[in-house]
Amino acid sequence: MTEASRSQGHSSERLSLAMLQAENQRLRSQLDAMLREARLNQEKMRRFDLLERQVIGAASLAALIDTLLVEYKSLFELDAVTLALVDPLYEVGRVLGDPGHMAEGLLFLDSDVELQSLYTGTGRPLLAGLDEVPAFLFEDAPAGLASVALLPLLHHGRFIGSLNLGSRDAQRFVAGSSTDFLERLAALVAVCLDSALATERLKLAGLTDVLTGVHNRRYFESRCLEEVLAARRSGQPLVCMFLDVDHFKKLNDSLGHQAGDEVLRYVANLIKVQLRGSDVVARYGGEEFVVLLPATPGLAGLETAERIRRIVSVQSVPARVREDVRVTISIGVAMLQPLPEVSDATVLAADMIARADKALYEAKESGRNRVVAALDAA
Repeated sequence: MTEASRSQGHSSERLSLAMLQAENQRLRSQLDAMLREARLNQEKMRRFDLLERQVIGAASLAALIDTLLVEYKSLFELDAVTLALVDPLYEVGRVLGDPGHMAEGLLFLDSDVELQSLYTGTGRPLLAGLDEVPAFLFEDAPAGLASVALLPLLHHGRFIGSLNLGSRDAQRFVAGSSTDFLERLAALVAVCLDSALATERLKLAGLTDVLTGVHNRRYFESRCLEEVLAARRSGQPLVCMFLDVDHFKKLNDSLGHQAGDEVLRYVANLIKVQLRGSDVVARYGGEEFVVLLPATPGLAGLETAERIRRIVSVQSVPARVREDVRVTISIGVAMLQPLPEVSDATVLAADMIARADKALYEAKESGRNRVVAALDAA
């Protein structure tokens, strides 16, 4: 073998070795990438499992919504999470109470029309850029969102909402990427939301006056104690009002119970729309209603009572039995008093209620259609 042949053979061996090393390096890189992806998927599965446990274990509708809007955002390092719920009758809003206390990122829709248009009947998650989705879903989100994932919440074939995720990373949610995890989460969230709502409806049914739709006496008595305790802790004032429809028995006797029911429903609604989300209105019994105004000074409570009295007096109740039914109401107002010798919140609540009831009696005895205050301790 000549020197040239030997040299050519060595070059070929070196080339083969280099190619083998390069192939090995390529395979190692592929393996490392696969291992990294497997670890990422394992970590993602761990976090999804944790989230699913929190979603399933949520003790209430409020806790479930908080898990989705707060825990999910933190757990998956998202820049924005919003939840749009179809709530035409404002059931969720009533359950959650004061709008000022609702979780940031919670939206309410009057119907599912927008969601049907958004998901065009596919019922599958959408991955896109922020400019490709309705702006209202991320209206108050931080600036710089570059990619989003929209999860349709469907239960028994109907839209109940949409869970919306946003990231500043343009590659976080890219159209065409796998959505298996997101589909699984959306299905679970939809079932849990529907179940939580059903539970809250049952609770409301037991604490709601069937005729008027406002709270019942049982709810008021429980809530009144809570508000008294809260007022004592915070030092904020608390106002209680008793409201009674004037000459209601005469109205029932002359027009019938159907007209009487319509009057009660109408008056209850007039009272409710004059109150804040944190206020409480309940039917106490018969034609009598009771209202709690937390964190309200006495003068403001009197102004609220006078506004309600005036609005009721100028309205015509649309009763079907006749064209025009006019009613008035009498109102007694009292404030929670810090009785030094009394530490029992139940006793303080009973004292406030009794003084408001006494003020109502005085309003009726002095001519009706008026407000009487008992703002000082008896």
